[in-house]
Amino acid sequence: MIRNYLKIAWRNLWRNKTFSLLNILGLALGMACSLLIMLWLQDELQRDKFHKNGHRLYRVMENQLYDGEAVTFAYTPGILSQHITNDIPEIEMATQVQWEEMPLFTVGDNFEKEKGWYVNSDFLNMFTFDLEKGDAKTALKRPDGVVISKKLAAKYFPDQDPLGKIIRIDNKTDVMVTGVLKEISDRSSLKFDFLMSYERWLKTNNWANQWGNNGPWCYVMLNSNASIDKVQSKIKDYIKSKDNDSNVELFLQAHEDVYLYSNYKAGVQDGGRIDYVKMFALIAIFILVIACINFMNLATARSIKRAKEVGVRKVVGAVRYSLVGQFLGESLIIAFIGLLFAILIVFLSLPSFNLLTEKHLSLDFKDPLFLLTLFGLTIITGLVSGSYPALFMSSLRPVVVLKGALKFKPSATFFRKGLVIFQFGLSIMLIIGMIVIYRQIEYIQSKNLGFNRENLLYMPLEGNLSTNFMSFKQELMNMPGIKSVSCSEADPLQVASSTGGVRWSGKDTTKTILFSQNATSYDYLTTMGIKLKDGRDFSPAFSTDTTNYVINEEAAKKMGMKDPVGKEMTMWGRKGTIIGIVKNFHINSLHEGISPLILHFQRGKQNLGQVIVRTQAGQTKEAIASMDKAFKKFNPRFPFSYKFTDQEFAAQYKGENVVSKLANYFAFLAIFISCLGLFGLAMFTAEQRTKEIGVRKVLGASVVNITAMLSKDFLKLVLMSAVIAFPLAWYLMSNWLQKYAYRIEIQWWFFLIAGVLACLIALLTVSYQAIKAALMNPIKSLKTE
Repeated sequence: MIRNYLKIAWRNLWRNKTFSLLNILGLALGMACSLLIMLWLQDELQRDKFHKNGHRLYRVMENQLYDGEAVTFAYTPGILSQHITNDIPEIEMATQVQWEEMPLFTVGDNFEKEKGWYVNSDFLNMFTFDLEKGDAKTALKRPDGVVISKKLAAKYFPDQDPLGKIIRIDNKTDVMVTGVLKEISDRSSLKFDFLMSYERWLKTNNWANQWGNNGPWCYVMLNSNASIDKVQSKIKDYIKSKDNDSNVELFLQAHEDVYLYSNYKAGVQDGGRIDYVKMFALIAIFILVIACINFMNLATARSIKRAKEVGVRKVVGAVRYSLVGQFLGESLIIAFIGLLFAILIVFLSLPSFNLLTEKHLSLDFKDPLFLLTLFGLTIITGLVSGSYPALFMSSLRPVVVLKGALKFKPSATFFRKGLVIFQFGLSIMLIIGMIVIYRQIEYIQSKNLGFNRENLLYMPLEGNLSTNFMSFKQELMNMPGIKSVSCSEADPLQVASSTGGVRWSGKDTTKTILFSQNATSYDYLTTMGIKLKDGRDFSPAFSTDTTNYVINEEAAKKMGMKDPVGKEMTMWGRKGTIIGIVKNFHINSLHEGISPLILHFQRGKQNLGQVIVRTQAGQTKEAIASMDKAFKKFNPRFPFSYKFTDQEFAAQYKGENVVSKLANYFAFLAIFISCLGLFGLAMFTAEQRTKEIGVRKVLGASVVNITAMLSKDFLKLVLMSAVIAFPLAWYLMSNWLQKYAYRIEIQWWFFLIAGVLACLIALLTVSYQAIKAALMNPIKSLKTE
């Protein structure tokens, strides 16, 4: 019997080639999109899940209370890990992780900056980063030890065993290679090329030894039988027990959650990359549903062609469940064929998809879970798409169909129209989402940041430049292409340092306000292109400026000062005068609002982080050549490197750009799949109304009249789809925009464009069949009458 069913299914597919092709192509595209998104989702959801002790690993987080609201940080006191294991017995191990550093590695004549971290000796015992050479238990115990990646081992010691070899760091100190890492998993959110002793770093950074200063991350590993709730209660006021002036409350976040749940608002978890995971999971479902609706509509519409077959089968004794099984089996066969084509599409598109998403996704047919997922996707698609046609066909009455008088009941017609409305409603929602995402990204990239990011470069202030900056600056100013030079503790786009240690006359002593702070040198405002609202910039003509301050408008607002210039304020116990106020400018991501900012002058031998250079417009090439020449003169033992501020700004929103592109591609495919179904329905409708069209032509109807007649019913359905989709799309995209502190308003014309575009696409899809039917010779359609 099954063999007979397979023969019937194949004959029906072959007999109705066009409809079979539309069905298979629609399902294949829908399944391919869903499969691509599934691979991406699987990679996202499996991030950091490979650590053997993963369920016991947590990152210590801080909630600090400022101006009545909690602000969440991942930064902690630099000495937290060495105390917390002694004071809280449920914590088995802890490690501090300093933010990514890029010291200079030198081996013989080979030197280059490398990315890595300073960590405590237990880091490799807590996390599963296996060593190819060396002992993980002891590799980081030496203060002068370094663990390097296979890449660095091949670069610096290509034909030697790297263990025991010496690497010079920043032309100052030597370290010995104590281990070589195996390849780090692509699913790790922690990426590095070397690990060095945190204890060694701590000795040269005294500020990190104070409980009131935050910087490094802190990870802990709980005992296997520890209660997380109990540890949370113990750790909450831990900093307060060490520092009476602290307003910090600690809590633990599972390391496995850090990648996806990184955003916090008012001390409460508020999404992160999980928002994109949910968005694309929803898109995958939408596209698969659209493909299934195509199948339902086309199969139901074509049922009239197989009505007599059902009638005959029922007459000779076929029961309903056997007919349901037969038609579901046919839909499963089509779904399986669609899966084969979907796998081919995914295989061909994966290289481009990986390039866009910067992942290493692949089709792993050796993975039982992956095979089970493919099987499940095929079964679900086949059953969902074939369910209604199977139930509808099996319900036909033999006495009716064998008379040739089969007519669709109003309920069946309404259901089919409802499917079209639902299908195009989803497509219109995707179009609106595509428009909103594109406009938001465009808005971010074109927004005035309050400073001029064009023709602005920066490079690290390191080596001899730290002690010879003024001479280096003077050298640059005398060279071609250079307009202005300054230096800053932070880079132009990221002022990460903040403080609550600010006092001024009239301050409410019961409140602590968090201020961003940045140390700068002369000409900072000029070089950055920041507008001065009142007062002046730091100047060598005023010796007292080493203790003075420049603030932004938001800081003046927080201080309650209308005319702050000339008034005194104190930061970190250092009293000075506010000599200038600048207009607000963005110092961090546009996901965040503008923070109150205090600029203070470089004090003593304070090591600022970046040299900032403003180039002459149109002379970037000459300016870079000048920077290279001056750098090599003052700092010959370091490699010359620089960054363009506008390029780094674009890189900050790379994730949003990827989302925007993916949304565009998937919206286009959703529309295309919908059009396949609409094309098939238009073909069927035209075929069913052939004689009617012939009669109308004989009576004088024009091609335009007939085309309009056949098209208007479909356009009505698309317009109804738009009416339903508009409020839903507005609600979903309004929620998506809430994560941006600076965002666009959803305009009425977004919906107009989406509606008009959907109607035009539907009209173009339907009009081909309508015009084809209208151009037919009525003699052929009426010759049997």
